[in-house]
Amino acid sequence: MSLSVKHLLGIKDLAKEDIQTIFSTADNFKQVLQRPIKKVPSLRDTTVANIFFENSTRTRISFELAEKRLSADSVNFSAAGSSVSKGETLIDTVNNILSMKVDMVVMRHSASGAPHFLSQHIDASIINAGDGTNEHPTQALLDAFSMREKLGDLKGKKIAIIGDILHSRVALSNIYCLQKLGAEVLVAGPPTLIPKHIEALGVAYTYDVKKALAWCEVANVLRIQLERQNKPLFSSLREYALYYGINKDMLDSIQRDILIMHPGPINRGVELSSDAADSKQSIILNQVENGVAIRMAAIYLLSGKAIIE
Repeated sequence: MSLSVKHLLGIKDLAKEDIQTIFSTADNFKQVLQRPIKKVPSLRDTTVANIFFENSTRTRISFELAEKRLSADSVNFSAAGSSVSKGETLIDTVNNILSMKVDMVVMRHSASGAPHFLSQHIDASIINAGDGTNEHPTQALLDAFSMREKLGDLKGKKIAIIGDILHSRVALSNIYCLQKLGAEVLVAGPPTLIPKHIEALGVAYTYDVKKALAWCEVANVLRIQLERQNKPLFSSLREYALYYGINKDMLDSIQRDILIMHPGPINRGVELSSDAADSKQSIILNQVENGVAIRMAAIYLLSGKAIIE
């Protein structure tokens, strides 16, 4: 099995068949992760560089663990305290790392398009671990994979993405991925956090979170990204929680179970209350678990190596 692309830069570049290939490969790796020895020697001669120009906990640990489960060697780079602070360019930084015989690069950057720019200048395969407000492809893949586990085929399923749509790379990647899989997508949140031309992506929108919850089968709730807002877009977090936050009472009022998801980290008491985040309807921890299998699949498929049982 292989992908139609050399790099995993965004869901926009993937065919539906690529997504299905990643899912079926992740199914196999998830079985590996249930074994007493959670490791295969598939990439024991491969070195992966994790290059993070933005802070990350879950994504970085998930990628590192996926690489270790595949028996790959990992090199971890953080912009803080590196030569980047001395003025070194992105290409020079990566080329210096590649000169140490690195086979693949996992990259997170605050600038949208940075992995795409880099892919035009180096030979190694690149996995985008999040670029600015553009895309976060492996998060969308693990989200859809988690929905598929619970709902089966996603064709015709109703998925609501709720929260800070404007600044979220997770939202954009999810929209692309879910549409390729045939799902219906609705976004919801404050008017100031819904992109003006969102309908151009072929999705509906509403400012009424209760309406979105009553419509959907899955609610993927997003974090308020205050660090990306250069001006106030709502009066306070308390106001946001009051009008757009989701709690257990709201979920109970629907009188049917819907799945609750969140890419993390959760601002508890803001976009999602603790009783909702920890309820039986929540599959947030399933997302975390599935993230390792999905990232194992992406790394393996881009490496071009055969699985060794």
